[in-house]
Amino acid sequence: MTFKLSIPPGIFNAYLFDCDGTIADSMPLHYIAWKQALGQWGCEFTEERFYELGGLPIFEIVQLLGREQGIHMPIAEVAKRKEELYFEHLPKLQCVPEVLEHIEHEHGRIPFAVVSGSTRDSVEASLRAIGLINRFEVLVCAGDYTKSKPDPEPFLVAAERLGISPEGCLVFEDTQMGIDAASAAGMASVRVPAPRDRSTMRDR
Repeated sequence: MTFKLSIPPGIFNAYLFDCDGTIADSMPLHYIAWKQALGQWGCEFTEERFYELGGLPIFEIVQLLGREQGIHMPIAEVAKRKEELYFEHLPKLQCVPEVLEHIEHEHGRIPFAVVSGSTRDSVEASLRAIGLINRFEVLVCAGDYTKSKPDPEPFLVAAERLGISPEGCLVFEDTQMGIDAASAAGMASVRVPAPRDRSTMRDR
């Protein structure tokens, strides 16, 4: 049994979706990949900290953890290894059904964009794995903007590429960082609960 996402009132001319944890139920798979990649350098990464940093680009996460734990890790190498491990887990990837419902309902009526802190390769691989790559007119990924979430820039870039004013966009996000970025961009938003919270809500 699924729960319903609460859509705010208003008329929206575009939907902007985060990818990991919002469209794709990929956060558990990303966490496994992170643990494996960082473990090779003796770097700790708790699940709680992982969800706190949701939305940050991969390079920034490696840099931050290394700084916090005093570990000198080759950032590009660790990031590359993490992505490789994530790709190995992709066959297990599922979409978030409560978000898919809105994609199916509005597809063809209004344009969609993905706005992610992940690399373009990772986003495209995730969307292909769940069969949704062709639903999105625009992909805004790490490297397409200067300032990452919670800065509004990623969402503003997506709105500009779609040709839709910020106030006409509705954002679907699973992290506080993403919700804050949407608010700063002047956009309404929908919070997608974390995997463990979604399963609790479905059981009610």
